[in-house]
Amino acid sequence: MSLISRWLGDTLAFLRRSRDENLRWQLSRQDDVAELRQARALAEQALLAQLKKQTQQLAHELEVNKARNNTELAMVKTQCKQDLKDYQQYLQSLDRLKESLRNSYAHLPEAVAFTIHHHAKQLLNQMWETQEPQEKMKVEMQLLQFMTAVHEDSQASLQSSGNEALPQKALAIIDANLDVK
Repeated sequence: MSLISRWLGDTLAFLRRSRDENLRWQLSRQDDVAELRQARALAEQALLAQLKKQTQQLAHELEVNKARNNTELAMVKTQCKQDLKDYQQYLQSLDRLKESLRNSYAHLPEAVAFTIHHHAKQLLNQMWETQEPQEKMKVEMQLLQFMTAVHEDSQASLQSSGNEALPQKALAIIDANLDVK
């Protein structure tokens, strides 16, 4: 039994030495471990503070963007309402133009007044649908020139004694636009 007792004694001594060495190592590194734990806790706190700050900044930016978008939306709605009102006024003006043509050229078939009215309406719609500002101005000038020609034709018809006059300027512009297309 002495061999087993010795072997067991050696094994127990080895285990005690291992535990003692481990304990000495842990005691010698205890300050480092404590510093690491404290550094980790501080890093976690700093990270949480940074995340909280970023969250607040993002929330603020979202509120600013929301307010800006609401303002822009209100402006666009107002602009659209005004555009719709302007468009309706244009259409009413074109309807009055058609009636004026019918009165000024009573001897002509109604189709002439409708053709002139239709051409003016096409120019109006083209102007309204164009997104390019330069093109929009160009079509607007075409509409203005056409309306001026129709008005001049109507004035000339009312001033002339002959009832057989034609809206020549307006028809010439329509003809010129047909040649362009």
